[in-house]
This record gives sequence, C-alpha cells and structure tokens, in this order.
Amino acid sequence: MFLKIISIISLLCVGFLMPNDEVIIWNENVKLNWNDFRAAPTENRSEVALTASGITFGFSVNETDNQIVDFKTEVTAHFYPDKSWYVKARGTDHILGHEQLHFDITELHARKFREQIDQLKVNNRIKAQLRSLHQTINKEMAVMQAKYDLETDHSINKVLQSQWNDVIRQELSNLDDYKSKG
Repeated sequence: MFLKIISIISLLCVGFLMPNDEVIIWNENVKLNWNDFRAAPTENRSEVALTASGITFGFSVNETDNQIVDFKTEVTAHFYPDKSWYVKARGTDHILGHEQLHFDITELHARKFREQIDQLKVNNRIKAQLRSLHQTINKEMAVMQAKYDLETDHSINKVLQSQWNDVIRQELSNLDDYKSKG
C-alpha cells in the first residue's frame, strides 16, 4: 500500500489566524518554494507536506435612505507559511509542484468567486448573497482539493498529477480576467 505523501488543508475560515500571521498572496509569476513552508511537521504522519491555503473575503456597502446603492468586495487567495510544513528529508520538486497546484486550486476558486460576484446586481439582499456565494465557493474548493489528492494519490500517480496540472492551468487561463492582482 502506498503511503500518503501529501495532504492539504483548505482554510475555509481564517478566524483562527492571528492578525500578524504572514500570508503569501497568489501571484502567477511567483511559485512556492520549500522556504515558504515554515511550520514544524506534524509527528507520526505519513504525509511529506501540508499546504495551508484559503480564500479571504471582505465587502462593504454604500447605503442611501436605507437602500444599498453600491458594494465593493475583496477576494484574495492566500497561502499560510506558518501553518504549512514539509519533511525536509523527503521533500522533492515533484511534491512541491503538487503543493503549488493546491495553491493554484485556491486561486481558481477565488477567480470563480470574483466571476460570480461580477454577475450580481446591487440590491438590499446583497450582503446575504455575498455570504452565501462565499460559503458555496469554499465548499466547492474543499471538494476539489479532496478530489485532487484522491485522484493523484497525493502526487504518487504521476499520470493523473500531470492531467490535473493541465486541467487547472487551462481553467485558470479561462478565468484570466478574474486573476489575483498580487
């Protein structure tokens, strides 16, 4: 039986992070490196690495006479160095690529979220709509992250790993208009 090599944590709620916790904002020109994984590896685990990433989201509304007349949002794909770790003796470029794709999947869902927000019309229910979209996109991201690890067997299946790389690269390209500006 193969050992599970990699694991992902999708931080769907970043409430447990301290205000001064460092984050890395997804950027198409900057890839993760092992120096970004700063937490101590979890003892007695078969995984080689754990990527902590998530989508942060905020919004503001402008009101006139108790009517919402405008809203602004901020959606960011983050990587959390102080929550991410790897086993130095077992970390390889292949595994780092697998971890990068977890972060890329986070960015993909941030783009999907921005696209959905872009389609909303100003109305008095906008706050609830935004919160609902945020919950839905986080659930979809968690499902995709789990499916990715399952199908690639945490990067062991190199054929499926390559297919996932291609699919995510194409999906990111399809949503290029909604990419992070980080």
